[in-house]
Amino acid sequence: MSAPDGSPVGAERSIGQLFASATTEMSALVHDEIALAKAQLKQDVKRGAVSGGAFSAAGAVLIFSLPMLSFALAYGIRTWSDWNLAVCFLLSFAANVLVAGFLALIGLVFAKKAKKGKGPQKTAASVKETASVLQHAKPHPRQNSAGPGSTHAEAVARSSS
Repeated sequence: MSAPDGSPVGAERSIGQLFASATTEMSALVHDEIALAKAQLKQDVKRGAVSGGAFSAAGAVLIFSLPMLSFALAYGIRTWSDWNLAVCFLLSFAANVLVAGFLALIGLVFAKKAKKGKGPQKTAASVKETASVLQHAKPHPRQNSAGPGSTHAEAVARSSS
């Protein structure tokens, strides 16, 4: 088994090696945080696209279906009830407005979900937390394991997570 820099585990590493290892790990952490932010932003954009699509569908239903649907529904109501033709057309229009309102409501629900999405904010908070932990990190003091005259020191690396 070996450390990330290729040296055997338990072997004493120089300060330069420790610094290089810490720099490499910090770089990997930053790259992972950026990838996470991109993934969360992609999800928020997808929700926004669904919302826009639902609003567009509501508009298309209202515009393209009104003439044909209104005539068919109005004459159907007239045949079924023998009401005045004007009242039948008003009922037909009201039905079309209800359908468009339902589709707009779906669009509104997805728009609120997209607005509530806090993908990049979560990642930014995580990066700030990591930076604050690293600012307060202190190196462990070295202790001689073989006695007062020994030049060998044992390095112990501990993870805080």
